[in-house]
Amino acid sequence: MSDYKGLVDTQGNPLRKDDLTTPQTDDARLAHLQNHYGAHPSKGLTPAKLAGILLQAEQGDIIAQCELAEDIEEKDTHLFSELQKRRLCMKSVPWKLVPPRNASAAEKRDTDMLQELLEDMTFLPDTFFDMSDAILKGFSNSEITWQQEEKLWVPQAIDFKDPSWFMINRDDRNDIRLRDNTPNGEALNPFGWIKHIHKTKSGYVSRNGLARILAWPYIFKNFSVRDLAEFNEIYGLPLRVGKYPNGASRTEKSTLLQAVMGIGHNAGGIIPQGMQIEFEEAAKGSEKPFAYMMEFMDKAMSKAILGGTLTSQADGKSSTNALGSVHDEVRGEIRDSDLSQIDSTSTRDIVLPMYMFNCRSYTKPSRCPRLVHDTTEAEDMKLFSDSLPGLVKTGVQIPVNWVHDKLQIPLPKDGEAVLGVIEEGKTEANTLEVKGEKPTPEAKEAKQTKPQAKLKNMAITKLAALKTKADKALNEDTADLFTHQLADGFSPILQGFNDDIEALINGAMSLEELQEQLNDMDLSIDEASEVLQLALVASELGGMADVEDGQ
Repeated sequence: MSDYKGLVDTQGNPLRKDDLTTPQTDDARLAHLQNHYGAHPSKGLTPAKLAGILLQAEQGDIIAQCELAEDIEEKDTHLFSELQKRRLCMKSVPWKLVPPRNASAAEKRDTDMLQELLEDMTFLPDTFFDMSDAILKGFSNSEITWQQEEKLWVPQAIDFKDPSWFMINRDDRNDIRLRDNTPNGEALNPFGWIKHIHKTKSGYVSRNGLARILAWPYIFKNFSVRDLAEFNEIYGLPLRVGKYPNGASRTEKSTLLQAVMGIGHNAGGIIPQGMQIEFEEAAKGSEKPFAYMMEFMDKAMSKAILGGTLTSQADGKSSTNALGSVHDEVRGEIRDSDLSQIDSTSTRDIVLPMYMFNCRSYTKPSRCPRLVHDTTEAEDMKLFSDSLPGLVKTGVQIPVNWVHDKLQIPLPKDGEAVLGVIEEGKTEANTLEVKGEKPTPEAKEAKQTKPQAKLKNMAITKLAALKTKADKALNEDTADLFTHQLADGFSPILQGFNDDIEALINGAMSLEELQEQLNDMDLSIDEASEVLQLALVASELGGMADVEDGQ
């Protein structure tokens, strides 16, 4: 480690070898954290108790708030489902390392090397997922254990740590520290932690998480669920009334009461002779107020987590495809914001240390490669292919890299085979070739036997012949010449249609069978359209030539 003497992190903390190879949480002074178990503050939660938990977190003690966030995520299925949508949608987004602006050759080489090292870290996707836990709790800390492989320092493991292990520094409300039984806690070792603070709203770290926002809908919904359960117990069964004769003893009354209370659930019971149980209709009631409250709170949670409700549930009334698409776009913007914050933390706490330890091009932290999740959506390839040639012809200068980024097509590496357009006049039937690779004779023969390719070559040949005849036959009517050439081009196509239909007629056993076969027949007009387009182009060129010649 002598090569790294004098290195400091982004806060100016010096690098020590022990901080890299020994987890800070293994220190004997922090052993009590390993024995900490949650108190489950959601048990018996009331509005007054919830307000006290939130106030306690503002004052630096975030244990109860973190444990409450864990509880409501486990107990509320709707909240869990919506939060999982927001977190899991990030796992499918690809990422890459981007070199600094105006990077030198050495910086580009080091960026490629770090990219390979990070790709070999199979636990990195899970690390990103653990970082997204900060969406609910406001922060997420994962401890890094480093190891040296040959001459390179790389993370051996990245372990997520329970948020209740941490506290807020009373002198700096945005400084998260380990609980070590001191007033301000122990500072986290430099280069030893991924310290992700997720800003769902502005404010101190103890007030950033969605847990403070979701706790209120959770508690109101929980009350409604409890009331609905009581309603079903009371109104779901008929009212039972036990009648005992005059002079019944206390024992007889107790026996009758037990029978009345148990007969509804047990569907049977015994009572002394002379007593009776009557079933009266229960008082009228409705479950709708409780169901409405639960549905209202579910929608409030969806709005807080995903920015809308139409990507979560459909009510059959206001749900439309257009509104659903708008809400899905909002959810996409939230995903991009989440990934942007995760990228910043990953660059600072993962990429920068690896760059400092392993790369000779390192000069200062601002020249560090950036980890970026690629959230751009691929543009419509057909739309681009139709519009770009026209723009280029008008003189618009379009960078190749910009087109590749828009279409999400990677740039070819050195020596990699690429597709290219076959030059006009070649006899190959295919319109694309692979540069750097020669097609096999079998492939050429197979492509040359395709009817569409033959017709295209024939049309190109006839177009060249048309130009030659037009130059020679100055006195011949141009429109008639084009008409004859167009008829010649259509003849083989129409003849093919006739042959197919004639074969169906000869093989059909009845008129109904022929109708079904005609309905199933695929009469493609693509070939005819291509010949017609070539003829129209030739006609237009001929007209332009006539105008220039004064005809």
